[in-house]
Amino acid sequence: MAILVEATSVVVRVEPIRDRFVGGWSAFLDQVPNRTFCSDNELARVGFMSPEDCKRYVVGIEKAGLCFLRDGKAQDVVVADQMRGFTALCDWAEFGRIKLRSGQTVSAAQLKGTSSRQLFCPEDWKYEGSLSEQFGFVPTGQEHKSLTLLHREGGMEVYLNRLTGKEVYVGRAGQDPVSG
Repeated sequence: MAILVEATSVVVRVEPIRDRFVGGWSAFLDQVPNRTFCSDNELARVGFMSPEDCKRYVVGIEKAGLCFLRDGKAQDVVVADQMRGFTALCDWAEFGRIKLRSGQTVSAAQLKGTSSRQLFCPEDWKYEGSLSEQFGFVPTGQEHKSLTLLHREGGMEVYLNRLTGKEVYVGRAGQDPVSG
């Protein structure tokens, strides 16, 4: 089994969530700040479009009992970049690409040793229009070079990409998921 990886994804082993996360699985689910959650019952994933939102989320789940890194190695949590894979050494999960159909490939993570290729995605996710189909990346601090903020709608920032003339959307997570 495998879980979808898009943008920057926080990948968490399910067992430590059940064993050590304050409040267990249901509390973990309550702290997910957006609609990108998916799980294959071995790994859980929450995605972010902003590195700051990702970092804030990881800090929050660490406060609730999970361990991100120890000696530079992923423990209960690893961050995965859709294009480059894991951002830290991880001996319990694997990153790769899964072909859905001709011309449709997605990034995914799975618990090491898993042989099933069934892919779990967020509810209502579809390939068409997804980041897997049309990925774009602007490094933090470089937004001003090609993007103009048009407005904010709830948890979404809407920009004009001056290079393409098209609107682009950046989903932003809420506050610290644990302390609210």
